[in-house]
Amino acid sequence: MKNYGKIAVLAGGPSSEREISLKSGRAVYEALKRKKQDVDFVDADNDFCEKLKSIGADVVFIALHGKFGEDGSVQAILEELNLPYTGSEIKSSRLAIDKAASREVFLTSGLKVPRYKIIKRDTEIRDILEEFEKPFVVKPQYEGSSIGLSIVGDSAGVDAALNTAFSYSDRVIVEEYIHGREFTVGVLEERPLPVIEIETRHDVYDFNAKYMDEETKYIVPAILGEDEYRDVQRYALKAHQALGCRDFSRVDMRTGRHGEMYILEVNTIPGMTERSLLPKAALAVGISFGDLCMKLVDLACKRRRAENGEI
Repeated sequence: MKNYGKIAVLAGGPSSEREISLKSGRAVYEALKRKKQDVDFVDADNDFCEKLKSIGADVVFIALHGKFGEDGSVQAILEELNLPYTGSEIKSSRLAIDKAASREVFLTSGLKVPRYKIIKRDTEIRDILEEFEKPFVVKPQYEGSSIGLSIVGDSAGVDAALNTAFSYSDRVIVEEYIHGREFTVGVLEERPLPVIEIETRHDVYDFNAKYMDEETKYIVPAILGEDEYRDVQRYALKAHQALGCRDFSRVDMRTGRHGEMYILEVNTIPGMTERSLLPKAALAVGISFGDLCMKLVDLACKRRRAENGEI
């Protein structure tokens, strides 16, 4: 068993996904402990830098979701501290969490995305209703876990949806609703993992479907034709690489009325409990949750050794 020195699992933080992050962090911490690693759990509060210094952290496993964790902020701080960390670097993290910027990259790369519009608080509701057929989606530009997301089925629901989204962000995305099947594909070491199909009673895979509804189903591997299955994996890897992501990510997609595949978003730090989607996909190819956590630490440490000319 390799020894990586002191591993700090960084979780919690200030975002609206704090509680989800704490669950991911605790799961990773326990998995690394079972692997006989020297590991500490660190809450990313105001003095986490001092905590990292005081415990003598050698590598950081980032288990932060949402703002601060996935927007390049904590990555920039760790680079200032000269600490290697798991996952994507600053630029790709910033791109991925910005749903508008990432979609421009996807379009440039030849990938389909839902038709969308960025709106501000002074946007006329009439303009939205004229441009988008109902139902349509309203969501914050910079949130994950479907936080602040609403499906608007009639004109009466627009105000409430906008108020919800604007409570999380000053800029909001209105986009067409894609009717069809929902898929997610994890990417690990530049290779796509098995495709997962998500079946939910909800119109979209929203916060309730993800974390509260016990009837949400996950089909691993998804039931698709051989060529279509490979295409879904290829689109996921292309989206991951277009943003410059590294080590791992999870790409969410949805099919249109005629089977065309739309990229919804790339998550640079997806959920990391044994029940989360990336670990489910990894397990389907024989990678246990503990081994997945160890692999991500190993990738970060190898990168640092390469930077130092040691390999």
